Amino acid sequence: MIDLYSWPTPNGHKVHIMLEECSIPYRLHPIDIAAGDQFTPEFLAISPNNKIPAIVDSDGPDGRPISLFESGAILIYLAAKAGRLLPNRMHDRYAALQWLMLQVGHVGPMLGQAHHFRQYARERIEYAVDRYTREAARLYAVMDRRLASVDYFAGEYSIADIAIYPWTRSHENQGVDLADFPNVDRWQQAVGERPAVRRGLEVLRDRRRVSMDERAREVLFGATQTARR
Repeated sequence: MIDLYSWPTPNGHKVHIMLEECSIPYRLHPIDIAAGDQFTPEFLAISPNNKIPAIVDSDGPDGRPISLFESGAILIYLAAKAGRLLPNRMHDRYAALQWLMLQVGHVGPMLGQAHHFRQYARERIEYAVDRYTREAARLYAVMDRRLASVDYFAGEYSIADIAIYPWTRSHENQGVDLADFPNVDRWQQAVGERPAVRRGLEVLRDRRRVSMDERAREVLFGATQTARR
């Protein structure tokens, strides 16, 4: 059984979708990141960087329990466990891994900054808004060029698509119009129609906050977040 520690964010949704795609049983433990659940000693023992998602697999390699944090690592682990969604052909497998790394190293961090400065910053900083909005558009252009020649990032549907899709759902908040990126638009619609993707997006949906109060803002972006532990 997989114990899943998560919250309905793009990074959380990656693992929700993967578990649903692979039909892997899991037990859900909500980690309310606006309330500070990610800073408890119990969660830090699993995820020392105080980020969701994290998993504990009681039936890990060689029958021994294993805990994992970092969504990219979790996706690779679950693909190996299920024998699915990481292509067998080596060329396609490394294509999937490189696009997964693009998401981990660029799409998530840069689109996350676009979200922050466009949606959450206390004051509007034009330099930051412009920088990250332009970088978001650049990354969509990179993805659009790839998807001009393939249906999915690795050719076939894979963990690369699962990793990227939750981030592109919020393209409007990133200042991106998908009419400018028709291949990403086509791909996003195709991924979004998958039943497992729809189920994954429903996980903890009722717990997501519509607005953010001052306490939540401080926990997510203030001294509580950056405190040494």
